Amino acid sequence: MGAGSTSPPPAVVVAVPARLASSRLPGKVMADIGGRPMLQHVLQRCRLARGVTAVFACTDSPEVLEAARSWGFEGLLTPESCSSGSERLAAVTGELVGAGGASPHDTLVINVQGDQPLLDPAIIEAMVERFARLRRPPVLTPVYRLGPEKIHDPNVVKVLRAADGRAITFSRSALPHVRDLPPDQWHQRASYWGHVGLYGFRGDVLAGWHQLSPSALEDQEKLEQLRLIEAGIPIGTYEVPDDCLSVDTAEQLEQARALVRAAT
Repeated sequence: MGAGSTSPPPAVVVAVPARLASSRLPGKVMADIGGRPMLQHVLQRCRLARGVTAVFACTDSPEVLEAARSWGFEGLLTPESCSSGSERLAAVTGELVGAGGASPHDTLVINVQGDQPLLDPAIIEAMVERFARLRRPPVLTPVYRLGPEKIHDPNVVKVLRAADGRAITFSRSALPHVRDLPPDQWHQRASYWGHVGLYGFRGDVLAGWHQLSPSALEDQEKLEQLRLIEAGIPIGTYEVPDDCLSVDTAEQLEQARALVRAAT
């Protein structure tokens, strides 16, 4: 590449893994929110993000696949055996990268959870900008600053970050542990970061998911990103103002419905 030339913009494919048989709230991706299924809300919000080449629903359910296509989105059928969203996308990496029209190294595949009906498209746009500016890092994920009331909540995933923004590890426990202070005062000494459940994979990194060894930490914490950490694959983080509501319970589903009603 000659002096003064710049790299072409990356291809950006958003992929939403959508499993109908959710263990905590079965069928949630098709639950009605304001007259539309939750998954349709998610896909439509992804489409609003600038810089996105294509948006896919990736599912093991023919019913969900047909629904996504009827809403005007592309869909891919994935194996039922996939144990995580990242594994589901890895199973169809070839199709996802091919849709972007660029090499795997120049393709950003963004894993957006199918249970985030209020996702802010700006979070996706910030990831796209960072991926291009940092010259195709392996993995990116957004984080937000935690308030004291969330630091010790095991349902809130925490990120321990290095000074350069790289994720050191993820945990359901509070990190760091502040010695010589009671836990309710730890926030006075340290910054705590929560994890927004989106991942941006460089295409070749996602394609190698199945070559990664199973992770003991991943199994213990039930956090798929720990497989990458244990394999030595760096995960870069970037800051966003707040978390996105993920619907895991009937109560959170009602919360999402109330928020959509309030916004219309």
